[in-house]
Amino acid sequence: MHCWRGLEDIPEDWGRSVVTIGSYDGVHRGHQLIIGRAVERARELGVPSVVVTFDPHPSEVVRPGTHPPLLAPHQRRAELMAGLGVDAVLILPFTAAFSQLSPADFIAKVLVDKLHAKLVIEGPNFRFGHRAAGNVTFLAELGATYDYGTEVIELYVSGEAGGGEPFSSTLTRRLIAEGDVAGAAEILGRPHRVEGVVVRGAQRGRELGFPTANVETLPHTAIPADGVYAGWLTVDGEAMPAAISVGTNPQFDGTERTVEAYAIDRVGLDLYGLHVAVDFLAYVRGMLKFESIDDLLVAMAADVKRSSELIAAYERD
Repeated sequence: MHCWRGLEDIPEDWGRSVVTIGSYDGVHRGHQLIIGRAVERARELGVPSVVVTFDPHPSEVVRPGTHPPLLAPHQRRAELMAGLGVDAVLILPFTAAFSQLSPADFIAKVLVDKLHAKLVIEGPNFRFGHRAAGNVTFLAELGATYDYGTEVIELYVSGEAGGGEPFSSTLTRRLIAEGDVAGAAEILGRPHRVEGVVVRGAQRGRELGFPTANVETLPHTAIPADGVYAGWLTVDGEAMPAAISVGTNPQFDGTERTVEAYAIDRVGLDLYGLHVAVDFLAYVRGMLKFESIDDLLVAMAADVKRSSELIAAYERD
């Protein structure tokens, strides 16, 4: 799959294509409907499929300081899109100057001049251009001028997550913030993942017999509520069952919020400096401060046991 970091990366001889545009943070099940339809139509038409997205999130440029917690970094989104069969991902740098493009200029410069769109597929609420003035009606109107078609896909999907609310990135972020990682997984179609480099911490876990990987998460990452979770620690493509702790470590009066993962029954792991992924499968308990270290050790052993049971049950299903 091609991954372009700007309009200048698109090959000069790029032909017609089927295009869909959006932030697509998390590539959740609603997003998958649109992207999957773009891939399907591209194959029917014999042209490549292209997903256009933005970096940073447009809100950070339009309203600085309002960047939403991210469900997936761009590299992860690209991996997920590749898994859906996408041929190319265009990550457009969203600058103050870019935000000033009118809807008509956006269509001309991106969809027509560079991607030579044959068909554009979007959800009903798609907005684009300066002050988000463009919508799917305007997109279709200019299609007659520029010789591209437009399809609007209803991305309404719902389930038990959020009490039956329609699936969205906003709902997913809320559930993660509440610690409902199982609900978030229903929307995403997979467990929520946090990535980063393993750094040295206080090493108390090692002293207590539960050595953890202290993950320095990427900026703006959506991190679950403080507590203990069951999931996986993935290193170099190997997913290891893990008990995961999120919080400030109140037992030792910590102040810095961290994500730490204990790879269950793995001995001698040296992960410092490595980029790892932590997948959150299920909530185990809230973050507590115990009366003694002995009480903490009993709880940690119970956490590991419960995490193992939850992971085993999930893998059997």
